[in-house]
Amino acid sequence: MNNFNFYNPVSIIFGKNTIAELSKHLPQDAKILFLYGGGSIKRNGVYEQVAKALKGFDYIEFSGIEPNPSYETMMEAYEIAKREGITFLLPVGGGSVIDGTKFLAAALCLPEGVEPWGILQGTVEVKQAMPLGCVLTLPATGSEMNGNSVVSRKSTHEKLSFGSPFVMPKFSILDPEVCFSLPDRQIANGIVDAFVHVMEQYLTIPNNTPLQDLWAEGVLRVLIDSAPVVMNEHQNYDAMANFMWSATMALNGIISRGAIEDWSTHVIGHELTALYGIDHARTLAMVLPGNMNVRRTVKGDKILQYGERIWGISKGSKDERIDATIAKTVEFFESLGVPTRLSAYDLKKDTCEKVAQRLAARGVVHFGEAGDITPEVVEKILANRL
Repeated sequence: MNNFNFYNPVSIIFGKNTIAELSKHLPQDAKILFLYGGGSIKRNGVYEQVAKALKGFDYIEFSGIEPNPSYETMMEAYEIAKREGITFLLPVGGGSVIDGTKFLAAALCLPEGVEPWGILQGTVEVKQAMPLGCVLTLPATGSEMNGNSVVSRKSTHEKLSFGSPFVMPKFSILDPEVCFSLPDRQIANGIVDAFVHVMEQYLTIPNNTPLQDLWAEGVLRVLIDSAPVVMNEHQNYDAMANFMWSATMALNGIISRGAIEDWSTHVIGHELTALYGIDHARTLAMVLPGNMNVRRTVKGDKILQYGERIWGISKGSKDERIDATIAKTVEFFESLGVPTRLSAYDLKKDTCEKVAQRLAARGVVHFGEAGDITPEVVEKILANRL
């Protein structure tokens, strides 16, 4: 087990009718920017609940944050926040709204004249951030309990990420009932996103982390068990609550402490979203099986453990068990209506080459848990899923 530090300061307020408690967690003298996406919160009643909880507070609204939050949109929010003297940020939505707000929180505290895009390029250090608190409406990214953020730039077709403890929310409110009205596609995407988050931290190289492995396997098991229920019974509170909490636990830092992490599936998947606008989770569902297949030498021991403990696969040769484990993973994703082949999105061989070239152009040429993923390996991973 590697040395590690672990500190997660996010206060989670979980359960029915918890949005009503929002006012208890906000600074009383704050000037608040209430941020949200395309308006679904007005259709499902969340907007009304938040507005009621904000009664008596000084706040303004900013809407229109995209499913992949764009740098351009967040810079519009930046100008408003600067002009209005905002002191606290309140994103209400899924991971995209929260991610965009985290970037905004960091950008607002940069010295005058510093280009905020540098935060995502890794050339500008985040030393402080405006405080924020969240109301989560879509379980998926775990952004409500971590310091990670992913933002896209329309003008350059880039999707980049950054992480900082300074952008961790002060609190996050999670009410499973607000998820009852989610469409099937968003629920399926959320399940896949959370599942692959676990896999990026778990399905790597053994490193004497038995407790972390069991935690990770527990999250995977609950996601698998909850999936058919939440897909078919949207108003099943118990199943939705388990799904929502599992998505949070998948990426709040606890299962990766002391372990060896990967994140190559995300690196490759981000390029597919940036280039073709494919839902983030759906890119992960395409890339992960190819990653497991092509890199079975690196990941073999953990694939076998995952196959036996999660899918009950214990018979056959090593390669046969790995093949069967990959097949079960694909079957699970596709049972949710999430395609796992590039051809489902009309992507062909030139896509494999284009993604590899884009990563190489940015110097992303040796990545993954073993540093073994080169542009050539990226092509093989994607070609495996044509």
